[in-house]
Amino acid sequence: MRIIISGGGTGGHIYPAIAIANEIKILRPDAEILFVGAKGKMEMEKVPKAGYPIEGLWISGLQRKLSLSNLLLPLKLLASSWQARRILKRFKPDAVVGVGGYASATLLYWATRAKIPALIQEQNSFAGLTNRRLASQVQRVCVSYEGMEKFFPAEKILLTGNPVRQDIYNIAEKRAQALQHFGLSPDKKTLLVVGGSLGARSINESIARNLDKLVEAGLQILWQTGKNSFEHPESTLSYLQNPAVKKTEFIYEMDLGYAVADLVVSRAGALAVSELCLVQKPSIFVPYPFAAEDHQTKNAEALVGKQAGICIKDSEAREQLLPAILNLAKDGNLQKTLSENMKPFAKPQATRQIAEEVLKLVK
Repeated sequence: MRIIISGGGTGGHIYPAIAIANEIKILRPDAEILFVGAKGKMEMEKVPKAGYPIEGLWISGLQRKLSLSNLLLPLKLLASSWQARRILKRFKPDAVVGVGGYASATLLYWATRAKIPALIQEQNSFAGLTNRRLASQVQRVCVSYEGMEKFFPAEKILLTGNPVRQDIYNIAEKRAQALQHFGLSPDKKTLLVVGGSLGARSINESIARNLDKLVEAGLQILWQTGKNSFEHPESTLSYLQNPAVKKTEFIYEMDLGYAVADLVVSRAGALAVSELCLVQKPSIFVPYPFAAEDHQTKNAEALVGKQAGICIKDSEAREQLLPAILNLAKDGNLQKTLSENMKPFAKPQATRQIAEEVLKLVK
């Protein structure tokens, strides 16, 4: 059995794709899986680390401003189409999975033209352009939110939820280990702050300027800042040496991060939302405002509408995030309400369901 999984660009596409691949290998150890991504994107590093081969297409999207990349786009489309067709001809997949992204668009287009069975996995509550355009050509569309009929043919939709990393299941039993791992106190509430691998400037600046108030309120902070730098006000620099503040560029042990968290501040990418719903941590979402079609805001609003999350606009974070954190930290009833209302959004069987659907496509 040969299967191609295509797409990437962000962790929200890559990690679900890897989770699907892992589950397929559990169900069918003999399956041969090839990833196809975009050259220069993070999948070219993350996928090999997960143990899978990957081939990169020379493709990118249209930039918001005039650039050499935009001028090269017609050439990239031709080159990536040629590459995709060569990969399909050489690998001869029995089925193809698209998880979104530019590489996914090219690969799935030529796969469906060749009558190869295909499945789309849509992570967000507002479907991406690539997946919307390809939906009529594929056999199955696995979605994470209800009401996706406005984007896809209803007869092709299967509500599965998003695939998530397996190590975040049963995190309650990891709390003691997590406290020791991060050097945190068992006697204080822990605020987990995450803004993605690159970081979220509005979140980081809001936390940086209010470290003193957060610590004085009795909170300890596990803070993933991401790679991008930001300025610390001099008035709070001393708090970076406080044992109640654990600042790190990246948290590799996210299962332990979730295990130790009592409340969370996060972006609203599909993967982050799915994981937080699964672990049921009361969360404040600050959606990235420049995500395609503002899908992060729509992800967060889906939870807010069911009293399962709090949403603060990125432009208002510097003024509103601190009071929202302090209010949530002291309101046990609100924490309980948010946590309980997250449960219906959790789809612990998502990865298995999607893998089984892929295998059904293979004749």
